[in-house]
Amino acid sequence: MVSKSIFPAVMLLVLVAMPARSSEQQADPVMEAMLQELDRSVNLLRLEAGDYDLPYFVYYAVRDVRSSFVSARNGALQSSNDGRTRMADVDIRVGSYDMDSSEDKDAGFNFNQKYNPGFMGPIDDSIPALRRTLWLLSDHAYKAALMSFHNVKAKLVNSSEPRKSASLSREQPVELIEEISEAEFDRPAREGHARELSAIFLQYPDIFDSGVEISAFRVVRYIVNSEGTRIRTVDHYYQLLAQATVRAPDGMLLQDGVTIYGRRPGDMPDLATAADRIRTLARNLVAMKDAPVLDPATVPVLMSPEATGVFFHETIGHRLEGQRQEDEEEGRTFKSYLNQAILPAFLDIFDDPSVEMFGTGSGRVSLNGFYRVDDEGVRGQKVSLVEKGVLKAFLMSRKPIEGFEKSNGHGRTQGFRPAQARMANLFIQGARPMSQARLFSRFLQEMKKQNKPWGLYVETIAGGNTNTSSYGYQAFKGKPLIAYKVDAATGKKTMVRGVEIVGTPLSAINRIIATSDRYGVFNGYCGAESGSVPVSTVAPEVLFSEMELQRTEDTNERPLILPPPDVPAAAR
Repeated sequence: MVSKSIFPAVMLLVLVAMPARSSEQQADPVMEAMLQELDRSVNLLRLEAGDYDLPYFVYYAVRDVRSSFVSARNGALQSSNDGRTRMADVDIRVGSYDMDSSEDKDAGFNFNQKYNPGFMGPIDDSIPALRRTLWLLSDHAYKAALMSFHNVKAKLVNSSEPRKSASLSREQPVELIEEISEAEFDRPAREGHARELSAIFLQYPDIFDSGVEISAFRVVRYIVNSEGTRIRTVDHYYQLLAQATVRAPDGMLLQDGVTIYGRRPGDMPDLATAADRIRTLARNLVAMKDAPVLDPATVPVLMSPEATGVFFHETIGHRLEGQRQEDEEEGRTFKSYLNQAILPAFLDIFDDPSVEMFGTGSGRVSLNGFYRVDDEGVRGQKVSLVEKGVLKAFLMSRKPIEGFEKSNGHGRTQGFRPAQARMANLFIQGARPMSQARLFSRFLQEMKKQNKPWGLYVETIAGGNTNTSSYGYQAFKGKPLIAYKVDAATGKKTMVRGVEIVGTPLSAINRIIATSDRYGVFNGYCGAESGSVPVSTVAPEVLFSEMELQRTEDTNERPLILPPPDVPAAAR
């Protein structure tokens, strides 16, 4: 632990290392406001009366989001608007890289500070207004850090365990200034598309509720810190979402949707393609309404690439996030498995935020988890997590853990919570892939081998959830949206409903027996402690020797009393 007398010298070194502002930085009022207030906080933010520590690390971030959004229901426009927000985040630490105020696990329960400043900044390009936002947040963060550091040191007095890792990794400053560009959004055209696409559901009387949303976002991230990092990145996100609801004759509520993500306008489907996707969604929902409910069972399961992606995200990905390995409230499933086998030897897993697209030709798909630098200002790096089934590494933010002292560029946040190690683009690869037909044949063979009359094929899955904490079961759950009961003798597929896949990670992943050569992309958003962040998973079809199936929670209710109002054909 570094003594307090070192802090002024450390502070002087930081000041000397700060680069001069470029003309481009000076021309950007957001960046200029951040740098001006950063200089002031590094030089002047201190409590003169009393024996208080100085800040050794100061971090400012601003997230400038422009959004364009339209939605429609039943062939009529429901909303059409633009939005703009600027959200500020401040992290000020006292102590040293080896041990600092961020180690206080009870920081979120500090009731000594009665005033909590807001984190929303001005959307006008006003340097004074943004500086005042950062000023209030900095004052609050510094005082909170002082109190937290006292708590950290107090807990050490009676701790019997030696510290095994530092509080903050030392990283090279990054300077990256990207050109600001607007997301393309033809509002009249998108309004027309939303009306037309939402009207398709009116052709299916069993669908009693539905809607379509089309949106575009431009996200400009600004990051500066006292180490010299200066970042401005620009990302565009496009999305089309269609959702629909039916009710089965027994009252079970059934919902499904189509979500298409893109990072550029050309990633999004044309109107005819989007309409085809929505008609397929509607037909599947109507068929599902009359499908049988599956009883609980343990059977072989074959997952599509998209379903496999969700499975690995929930069972493996979250448990390889670095900060979970030393948190006493976490289950730490894989902490003791480093350099040991956790998967079959024919499987590899890596995460690479630098991959922008996957696939070839017309099948190329933009990856939601692509970025150049993470939310702590560290360049995103490819991380080989599992090699030939053996665990080799963890996803790392700037919070070191034992054996891993550096970030690998996976510190992520939605913008108003502390960054944590998170997935970006998770890749699962099989070393001995089979053709799709051969894998299906192996699926049938596995059923016969176990004397099972049927197995389950999962085509799509509605995300999933997992419990990684130490105060609950180390389990996961996935809810298939479109799934088929497959006859072992004939291979015939029968759609089923009301089923969930459940299990424990270590048991489930070691029941993988084969993969196909057909890969697919699951794009989405992942919610965890540091908020919702865009992610992708690239995976093949995967065959499990067995998985446990249970019935979904009962959602049976009476159907609607009256039929829907008559809809003129012209409105359909």
